[in-house]
Amino acid sequence: MKQNMGSADRIIRLLAAVVIGYLYSTDLIFGTLASILGIVAVVFVLTSIIGRCPLYVPFKILTQKTKQTA
Repeated sequence: MKQNMGSADRIIRLLAAVVIGYLYSTDLIFGTLASILGIVAVVFVLTSIIGRCPLYVPFKILTQKTKQTA
């Protein structure tokens, strides 16, 4: 499985997941919003770890730097 996420994209997703976790743990978000954002945070962490975003595939988005051959 080829990665399609660059380092900056992965770091931003991890930071967003940490912020969502912080907001949830301090009860600044709750209820349905907390559930939805919790799911989003889990997806962000998983996609950051594996380096592949399934939503990028149909749109042919590639944030990873490609090696240029001379």
